[in-house]
Amino acid sequence: MQLPRFNPETTIEVTASNWFNPLMSYKFFMVPGILVLLITLVGANLAALNIVKEKEIGTIEQINVTPIKKYHFVLGKLIPFWLLGLLVLTIGMLIARFAYGIIPVGSLLVIYGFSAVYLLAVLGLGLLISTFTHTQQQAMLISFFMMMVFILLGGLYTPIESMPAWARWIAAINPVAYFIEVIRMVMLKGSAFADIRQHLLIMCGFAVVLNTWAVFSYKKRS
Repeated sequence: MQLPRFNPETTIEVTASNWFNPLMSYKFFMVPGILVLLITLVGANLAALNIVKEKEIGTIEQINVTPIKKYHFVLGKLIPFWLLGLLVLTIGMLIARFAYGIIPVGSLLVIYGFSAVYLLAVLGLGLLISTFTHTQQQAMLISFFMMMVFILLGGLYTPIESMPAWARWIAAINPVAYFIEVIRMVMLKGSAFADIRQHLLIMCGFAVVLNTWAVFSYKKRS
């Protein structure tokens, strides 16, 4: 009996393909997250050291006797670092483009819009730290500790979905985790404002709460 040359049974071959990073290039996954960490470190650390330096050199007392409001003082400390953070983001985007060949699929307007709100939240956290500390060393240690927690539980190295329940609860109040997810969504998937609406609303909440807390924590003394 001669066997057939071809298998008469229907065969199904299953193959996998990656939609948004088809070549599985590590740099396309890591560089956007590292850019978020760079903005976070620049914003939070510099803002945390700012008011504390005024306390150490004594100029804070001269500011306290002026008629400016507390929120004017906090805004004056926040706006320069907010602009500096956007500048750092621009430099990072240029490095990602020309050094790594990463071109955002989505709109730059979405990235910069979310970054502007994110920087308000991070700078508010830095200013809040500076209102509770008395020396630059204290501010640096507290800021470093918080940044380490934010980085390790931000989803940069380990997916948040694979973390234990207690770590996912911490990640839910971690602004870095939201920005890492958003910048990957925009740069790799081409997400628009409608796709990141929930992340944007949460980040606005962070910005309002942290900056309001910083304003009320700063005490003027005559």
